[in-house]
Amino acid sequence: MSNDFGSNPFSPRGVDGSFDQDREKSLDTSGESALELVQVSGHIKWFDVAKGFGFIVPDNGMPDVLLHVTCLRRDGYQAANEGARIVVEAVQRSRGLQAFRIVSLDQSTAVHPSELPLARTHVQVTPTSGLEPAVVKWFNRLRGFGFLSQGEGSPDIFVHMETLRRYGIAELKPGDRVLVRFGDGSKGLMAAEVRLADMTLPHSH
Repeated sequence: MSNDFGSNPFSPRGVDGSFDQDREKSLDTSGESALELVQVSGHIKWFDVAKGFGFIVPDNGMPDVLLHVTCLRRDGYQAANEGARIVVEAVQRSRGLQAFRIVSLDQSTAVHPSELPLARTHVQVTPTSGLEPAVVKWFNRLRGFGFLSQGEGSPDIFVHMETLRRYGIAELKPGDRVLVRFGDGSKGLMAAEVRLADMTLPHSH
């Protein structure tokens, strides 16, 4: 089942790929009593913290349900990892059902991003560098890869989506500052490890 935003008719992204901020406001609870809520049980298909939303796959075969980060955090949750069991009360919006309130969220069945299997592609490389600073030059989540730069005159560093997922990063945006450990891949330098610059680094032993 594809995670491409463009293939889901309930995606809240606009034509230009940006998030529709007006839809974020649709979570206003002032008219709660007038809403017709439907209880939905299912599991998290995916949830992108960087984008601020994700989707629930209902157990009864209904179309995916949009889960927005404001709903998640309003009900006391910080994240919803892939595979987690969830029960929500959903409301019908113009593009489909959207979670309005979280009844329960069981993360015990979730798969942590670092535990997700690597894609069957050559995305692993033996690092030959230390953890060095770099800036995101370009990244496309739908295509699953992008490039990092250490400055003008230095070769670009290829970074694959699966490498990001291993380190709990949902997406990168141009200009983001990261720390990268890289090595020689089949077509040039390739990232073996990526950390956001403001992430807490693991202690060295």
